[in-house]
Amino acid sequence: MSYENYDPSFPDQPVVDLYLPIWARLPAFRHKPAFIWAEDGPAGPSFLTYAQLNSAVHSISSALSQSLHKGDTVVILCEPGLELVEIIFACQRAGLIAVPVTPPHLSLANNHNHHYLVRVLSQTKPSAALATRSYIRNAGALSATKKGGEYSSSNSSRLPKLLEQLRWIATEDLTAQSEHCEMSRYEGCRANDIYLIQYTSGATAIPKPVLVTAGAAAHNVRAARRSYDLHPNSMIASWLPQYHDCGLMFLLLTIVSGATCVLASPRTFVARPRMWLEMITEYKVTCTPVPSFALPLVVRRGGGSSCLNLGTLKNLIIINEPIVKASIDEFVRVFLPFRLNPSSISPSYGLAENCTFVSTAWRSEGGGFPIHKNLLPSAKLPTSREEMLEEDIEITVVNEETHEPVDDGVEGEIWISSPGTALGYLDHPSLTREVFNGRLRGRVAGCYVRTGDRGVVAGKERYLYVMGRCSDIIKSVVHPHYVETAAYGSCPRMLRPGCLAAFEHLGVVTVVAEVLKPELESNALVRICEGIRSAVWEEERVEVGVVVLAKSRSVPKTTSGKIQRWAAKYAFERDELKEFVRMQFGEDGCNSTVFGDSVYGKRVRESSKGRAVAEEERQGILLAGNRLSLQSSL
Repeated sequence: MSYENYDPSFPDQPVVDLYLPIWARLPAFRHKPAFIWAEDGPAGPSFLTYAQLNSAVHSISSALSQSLHKGDTVVILCEPGLELVEIIFACQRAGLIAVPVTPPHLSLANNHNHHYLVRVLSQTKPSAALATRSYIRNAGALSATKKGGEYSSSNSSRLPKLLEQLRWIATEDLTAQSEHCEMSRYEGCRANDIYLIQYTSGATAIPKPVLVTAGAAAHNVRAARRSYDLHPNSMIASWLPQYHDCGLMFLLLTIVSGATCVLASPRTFVARPRMWLEMITEYKVTCTPVPSFALPLVVRRGGGSSCLNLGTLKNLIIINEPIVKASIDEFVRVFLPFRLNPSSISPSYGLAENCTFVSTAWRSEGGGFPIHKNLLPSAKLPTSREEMLEEDIEITVVNEETHEPVDDGVEGEIWISSPGTALGYLDHPSLTREVFNGRLRGRVAGCYVRTGDRGVVAGKERYLYVMGRCSDIIKSVVHPHYVETAAYGSCPRMLRPGCLAAFEHLGVVTVVAEVLKPELESNALVRICEGIRSAVWEEERVEVGVVVLAKSRSVPKTTSGKIQRWAAKYAFERDELKEFVRMQFGEDGCNSTVFGDSVYGKRVRESSKGRAVAEEERQGILLAGNRLSLQSSL
């Protein structure tokens, strides 16, 4: 197995946790902060040195090993913070399978996250759950009220029973044991052991549990370390969720690089985006990830002071493809006076099925990026045999029907082959075979992961552009983000940015957009609908048949902020959107407009026969005419 060593005296390790005791023993790293929690507490920001983290991980893992067996699954229900970091690494050292989950507020009977927790507990069947004593008391109270008949939410009726069946372990009991001794023999996860179950984002379907081995995760973060040229002098900042994907990967990446990572919670960023810029300034951050859709929010609410200094940034890692050039350009223009270096822009690509990281178009020698259909590239593919031999993550664009590689310049599905690939989906054998065992026609080569993303390789330098999702494509040719961009551009002062969803329903292109000002009159709403239809036709030559203007938070999103077009379509079909107006454009020029709460009421008042026929047709198309793959349906 090849490793990307920085120093032959300290070779890379087969699992990430084995780096910790190495750094903790070195005098130069023993008292160096590994993680800093930047959100102010009573005594200011808190931190964990490499020695403190290694000691805490060892004591927590020892406590867990006393009550659990190696290979057991544990659900981690902890708020973001340094304690969560300790527990995640401790589970790997104890040989446990960790399932980090955002803890939902149990006092809210209709909390949407209840459904997610029910799914996690039902699918992973954990041996125990880790949480604070107060959270465990709330779980007990929820189960008690259910027994007493006071808990009436039908959607969450399974949760109290699942919580009651759990074996709870209080995190205070784990962290209270501070005794530590050196490991005589490592008993934690081996390279081929599953150490993590992380869920997919849910951008295109219900989130699925992905099985990640400790060795695959280690390889993945080493590949990211090499791609971003990270080292012990790197200073990382992240406010992303620490439970999965990029937020979790940067915890591992910090340890593998021997770097320091400054952390904050997503909730704090949303409340005050400027906090992220202040973290970069105060800690002289060199590397930080940010979702592309968050940049407009930072532009609107993050500037306005000369005390910011972004000049230390070497890697501004842009995630959540497709990466639109306009939003990047606007961010650079606004923060160029604060010493932001445009060459730090690092557009990247990743997915849960490959642990997280796949590629980046950034190169240490700098230089700008070529543009393809207003998008930035997410990878640079090899142009010579020598470059191909250096790469251990292979990216190929494939015809979805024939499973043959397509020529450069032709769109197809992105396939990936990598030692960092996950094992598959938990309890989904058929879907695992379909997604993780892709094979190129006429080749004896190994298996590929079918990403479900459409991409194209363009130019002599062979940059890869992620165009969108295969399952989201409209009329077989148009990616919905282009439709959404054109729709928003028709009336940016009245529509919420990043809160539009375009999809195809029964052959009709539908656009759902959230409105900024709920007090708009009916005539104004109609003009906005007509403007959306006109703009989409003029810019994309796509004929919109239905426009829905909805209230705030009507367009579903993932925990990381991606638009869930499939969920928006589902809500549209079931008349569950909180609508101001729904305008349907007829082919003969006769338009139908329904306002507010009467959207559903008007349909009910229609003849029952007509509604039954429409429902029968819809069910027929969904059940018989749907050609989506098993991957998309799940």
